[in-house]
Amino acid sequence: MSNLENTKCPEGTSRPESKKKMLLHICCAGCGVYVSQVLKEDYDLSLFFYNPSIYPKEEYLKREEEVKKLADRFNLKLIVGDYDHGAWLKKVRGLEKEKEKGARCMICYFDRMEKTVLYAQENNFDIFTTTLTVSPHKLAKNILRIGDNLSKKYNIEFLAQDFKKKDGFKKASALSKELGLYRQNYCGCEFSRY
Repeated sequence: MSNLENTKCPEGTSRPESKKKMLLHICCAGCGVYVSQVLKEDYDLSLFFYNPSIYPKEEYLKREEEVKKLADRFNLKLIVGDYDHGAWLKKVRGLEKEKEKGARCMICYFDRMEKTVLYAQENNFDIFTTTLTVSPHKLAKNILRIGDNLSKKYNIEFLAQDFKKKDGFKKASALSKELGLYRQNYCGCEFSRY
């Protein structure tokens, strides 16, 4: 049995009677492969690749290409946001020496998720979420709090799901390997490389 056949909706996730139109912020194909397979069963799913934090640009383009392969393979709509690393650097100025999971990361999560919710609102999506919670290197509780706050601010539903639960990260890694997807060895910004 392939790993794709084991991607069931995690417990605690309700199954809508009719499919809601969902916008999934996707940070990379490695994390997105598992999450997208879980969600596409219950939602009319579109992927949103918006990650101006990724450095260098060659790395960003590599990850974007992998997400395109993922979208093509599973017949998912893909929207690619703007890449402006300089603007992102201005947002985190002064926080360059912060450790992973610190204040710089919170700004980065907020930036990517706010751009997602704004796109969702402008394009008549019913609900949004993110793949960021699948990584054990990220604090899901902070990501989910940001999502909840954005949901209230912009009046659009947020699926608050910690996708690393029930071996989500392990399943994402196995699916990536099975499909030959590129898996990076750092989160994305130049400050996470060290």
